Amino acid sequence: MKDKRSILITGCSTGIGYSAAHILRERGWQVFPTCRKPEDAERLRSEGFDAFHLDYCETESIQAAVESVLAITGGRLDALFNNGAYGLPGAIEDLPTDALRRQFETNFFGWHELTRLVIPVMRNQGHGRIVQCSSILGLVAMDYRGAYNATKFALEGYTDTLRLELHGSGIQVSLIEPGPIQSEFSKTAVKMFYEEIGEETKNASHFRESYNRRLSMLAKGGTTKFKLPPDAVVQKLTHAIEAPKAKARYYVTVPTHIMGTLRRILPTSMIDMILRRSAKSEE
Repeated sequence: MKDKRSILITGCSTGIGYSAAHILRERGWQVFPTCRKPEDAERLRSEGFDAFHLDYCETESIQAAVESVLAITGGRLDALFNNGAYGLPGAIEDLPTDALRRQFETNFFGWHELTRLVIPVMRNQGHGRIVQCSSILGLVAMDYRGAYNATKFALEGYTDTLRLELHGSGIQVSLIEPGPIQSEFSKTAVKMFYEEIGEETKNASHFRESYNRRLSMLAKGGTTKFKLPPDAVVQKLTHAIEAPKAKARYYVTVPTHIMGTLRRILPTSMIDMILRRSAKSEE
């Protein structure tokens, strides 16, 4: 197994990570999927994977997962796919500061901690691929998504910097920027809203009527317009880790392609108008 190309993937309980683990294994990769919940990692082990518990908020779990992977591969890791994240809906003025800190811990700081452990391994072997799953919300901001927007905008700047700093090392760095993807993401976002913001704040908020409409939509799985299956993201991931020269950015879904283009050619006021209308159409 040590001669196989190896990849560590986070956030594999469902959705993009789960799909990536299965597709890449079929392509001959030695896949190490990780999950925040130990029981999900156990489920993946029953499916034949060397799966590990990794919670971006727990340093010990990050270190333990990397050590376990390297023990199996003999100290080698060819690719890392940072994917695990969650969304926290809510207007910025209703967002508790500690909730924002927790969002950054999972969606950004934990990614940094894991990436820093992997870079020396890839430097020593003279090659590697680091792929970050960003979002259309790393390109443009949308209302009621301030916490998630902030983490993905931070990730975009972080990854662009990393790509510059690793030039010449043999390590290639890429961003994947999906739009709407079929997953449990929207339903999880509703759960996080009630955990972090809560019913009392919702009912007292200036935005309570909009919250009720949006939370109802998210509970049903969110908008279905332009939504693609997780395999669409995995297709881009496959190119990023297998092509001789990976791209810096990979857009997924029609909205991402459109907004990636419009933000380069339109003034901010026009972009804002388009985003406001798009948000209204979702309610």
